[in-house]
Amino acid sequence: MEPRDHGRIARSLEPLHALGYFSPDVEEALVGAGLRKGRTAYFASRAAAMGRVGAGVVTATFYNFHPGLVAKCVPAAWEQATPEEALAARLRGIDKSYRRLLGDDVLASPEVAEAAALARRASEGCTAPGRPLYAAHADLPWPEEPHLVLFHALTLLREHRGDGHLAALLAAGLSGLEALVTHCATGKGFVPAVAQLTRGWSDEEWAAATAGLVERGLLTPEGGLTDAGRDLRRHVEAETDRMAAAPWVHLGDEGALRLAELGQPLVARALANGAFPDGVFASA
Repeated sequence: MEPRDHGRIARSLEPLHALGYFSPDVEEALVGAGLRKGRTAYFASRAAAMGRVGAGVVTATFYNFHPGLVAKCVPAAWEQATPEEALAARLRGIDKSYRRLLGDDVLASPEVAEAAALARRASEGCTAPGRPLYAAHADLPWPEEPHLVLFHALTLLREHRGDGHLAALLAAGLSGLEALVTHCATGKGFVPAVAQLTRGWSDEEWAAATAGLVERGLLTPEGGLTDAGRDLRRHVEAETDRMAAAPWVHLGDEGALRLAELGQPLVARALANGAFPDGVFASA
């Protein structure tokens, strides 16, 4: 397979990981562990693998959140729940969410067990240097149940890819806010209003970033991508795919295609059962 095919498979499976950030079951479990609802619970659940890190580390590794928003939540989160408690709550919430969205019969199926084994094998091809969020999650113990193995493996693949994506954005000269604005402009990510609100950027900051991107020739005055902007985003995604190819090469073409074949019905079922709230992502 070409690297772009690796990227396509990775993105097609990502909802099975990303639903954890939108699941009421996960948030309920995190709040039950003592974490404040909302951004604090989110930051803690994803950053907990790195231990009691401060706001600077979370800002650096999460990249497109306003530093002030992060600082309101971290390190205060660790006074509400320890990283270990946050990780355990996250997994409990994922278990409940998968059972609600996919059903116990599906989770007990040989197809889910096979998908979990393939995803775990792919994750063995990931490497840690320069990839802090991946490395932190790779140090965690593997869960036992196949559907939780699948979630953990997909998390490793997602964070490995994400760490590389940040390197590609830095090399392209895009700050976290600029990366967010240009990604929204592709029509394939967050709706701009949702991105701005959830990432903590003010109207003035968003407008200033947009104006700077217009001046650089990457956005039109109306906020759409120019040809140069589209080329830059394509380059970033191509570089991300290139840096994320190792686990898929390790798994091999046959295994990667089989994992995609097994994963797509799970993704479709989760989406059909409301894995993500309406109005969050662009429909393009």
